[in-house]
Amino acid sequence: MLDGILVGLSTAFMWQNLLYVIVGCFVGTFIGMLPGLGPITAIALMIPITYNIGADSGMILMAGVYYGAIFGGSTSSILINAPGVAGTVASSFDGYPMAKQGHAGKALAIAAYASFTGGTIGALMLMIAAPLLAKVSLSFQSPDYVMLMFLGLTAIAAFSAKGQFLKAMMMTVFGLMLSTVGIDPSSGTERFTFGQADLLDGVSFLLVAMATFALSEALINVIRPEKANQGSNDDDTPVIGSTKLSGAEVKEMAPVVGRSSILGFIIGVLPGAGATIASFMAYATERNLAPKAIRERFGRGETRGLAAPESANNAACTGSFVPLLTLGIPGSGTTAIMLGALIAYGIQPGPTLMQDNPTVFWSVIVSMYFGNIVLLILNLPLIPYFAKALTLPRSVLTVMILFFSLIGVYLVSFNTFDLFMMVGFALVAVVLRLLSFPMAPLLLGFILGDMIERNYRRAMMISDGSISFIWERPLTLGIFALAMLVLLIPLKEYFQQRKVAQ
Repeated sequence: MLDGILVGLSTAFMWQNLLYVIVGCFVGTFIGMLPGLGPITAIALMIPITYNIGADSGMILMAGVYYGAIFGGSTSSILINAPGVAGTVASSFDGYPMAKQGHAGKALAIAAYASFTGGTIGALMLMIAAPLLAKVSLSFQSPDYVMLMFLGLTAIAAFSAKGQFLKAMMMTVFGLMLSTVGIDPSSGTERFTFGQADLLDGVSFLLVAMATFALSEALINVIRPEKANQGSNDDDTPVIGSTKLSGAEVKEMAPVVGRSSILGFIIGVLPGAGATIASFMAYATERNLAPKAIRERFGRGETRGLAAPESANNAACTGSFVPLLTLGIPGSGTTAIMLGALIAYGIQPGPTLMQDNPTVFWSVIVSMYFGNIVLLILNLPLIPYFAKALTLPRSVLTVMILFFSLIGVYLVSFNTFDLFMMVGFALVAVVLRLLSFPMAPLLLGFILGDMIERNYRRAMMISDGSISFIWERPLTLGIFALAMLVLLIPLKEYFQQRKVAQ
């Protein structure tokens, strides 16, 4: 391993590769801030450029774009509630309320530090444990994924305010229903498409996220302008606030960032999970672990609720390189494009990559350390300038949110049908938000729905239609027991409260 690290250092710290890291981080950050584009688009644009610079330099550049986009995606989530990247949706739950309360500078600083720490811990774990974790990811089978997704669904309680668990459940079911639209993955028949060819591929997650958060937020600003002006001072100029964090805040967030980084990395290692699921699960975990008084502040501008998903999504991005580099299995849509690029270079990712092409393997890992430092240096001085977006007149900011939301979705599909569908979802979301229905459970159900269905069907086929797959494997049974434990904790608190009330 030491020989590999030395090879990686000598390659990654060549002047041209250092330049590629800086360029990749800058391009990724910029694209990540634009709602709708994201790392897949950015890396697809980079592939033709990387053909002439070699495999190691090309992978370093694309890796920089990847985690730069996730790093930058939090900016638009926090400032205008328009997630630039799917993996930063959970960052808006507490980041945007902090910005509205006049702490935009602090929210962006927390996001930057948490992202840096998550990415660094992920890079360390990637270097030390990549081969071992590759075996772990291979040991996961369909029954294990079913229970893991079930564990994810138990996070519903984390996204519901006090006394609104039923509403959160209803929104989760709505999300699960939306995930079934399109072609049935097993039989190939159409489901709930109503004769529309545009729905054969299902509903885009980006479309749902932008409609329920960014577009509905803009419409609510129009309907209820007094709500939009919360967090302003007497001159009606939004307060940006300081970017400094107190020692007490750092001490409070340190264990949160550490736990979320490890959880995010492990989830990122599992093929198909990715940064989005990692950020949601980290948010839910920290909310459930928090003391009751702090738990009730989640969703209203709680620093832990921002630090957890930010560290988890960056660690998950790093973790997704484990199955890519060691097994040749893409863990996400972005790493699938990077897999195609590696094959185009004439390199076959897999167990022999570390021996056959050590420069590619180790230079990518080492460049991640440098890349995270570059992202921190790049983003921290720009925080006051990013936050200036909040000083724009509310009418201008609302128009900007509308523009970026619509153009972001259109640039992904180039389909006007998606725009009409997005507006329809946004109108429904406005009504639901005015009735105090939470939007996060809808997205959670939508994300997990497809993975639950596919893996549940495989698990049932393997076990000949029996649910015995739950207890046949120790790993599956262990995850199921953990999910049940998570479910029982709120019930225990409920009965304790009733006992006290009596």
